[in-house]
Amino acid sequence: MKIYYVEDEQDLAGIIKKYLMREGFDVTVFFDGESAMEHIHDDVDLWILDIMLTGDVSGYDIIKALKANESDAAVIFTSARDQDLDKIMGLELGSDDYLAKPYSPRELILRVKAVLKRQSHFQVSEIIHYDQYEINITKREIKANDGMIDLTNKEFELLSFFIKNPNKAFSREEILKHVWGDNYYGSDRVVDDLLRRLRHKMPELKIETIYGYGYRLL
Repeated sequence: MKIYYVEDEQDLAGIIKKYLMREGFDVTVFFDGESAMEHIHDDVDLWILDIMLTGDVSGYDIIKALKANESDAAVIFTSARDQDLDKIMGLELGSDDYLAKPYSPRELILRVKAVLKRQSHFQVSEIIHYDQYEINITKREIKANDGMIDLTNKEFELLSFFIKNPNKAFSREEILKHVWGDNYYGSDRVVDDLLRRLRHKMPELKIETIYGYGYRLL
């Protein structure tokens, strides 16, 4: 699942990002509200917003923009200011939870999982069938004739990208940008490695290799 974390304390942000990634979350950190605002329209599962941020844009401004955009993403507020006032204002604006600073990484992880679990109960699941596979995009679950299939976060992102765009050819660069994001600067051969693992776990997927270019799901 994809999380956007807005926190101007860079040391704290680095620690929390590591904990979240260990739990399998795809995490992007923004150190100010202005840069976060540029991604309001992104498809994200959860925003973690510090209320007081460097610059002119606060966490309140971000959640207002999310609600104006009718975003389905959950929101957790964090703040070191007056707890009662911030909590009330956050909830009135539509946040799903509030966490006062200082907080432990483990406490935040538990809050994140609880919010995302509640969120999934209220969502209508998007289910796509392919051959013997039942792919629940919302819950990120895959059923096959012989049981459930466990995928890593990146494997599921790659599968979701292909399954939503059948019969369309994509270059390695396009796949890399979608699955790894704009900030990845390594070799595009990671696409081949990830695809090899996905094919091994889901052998009925008919993914065509377009030599010298990329791949296409048939």
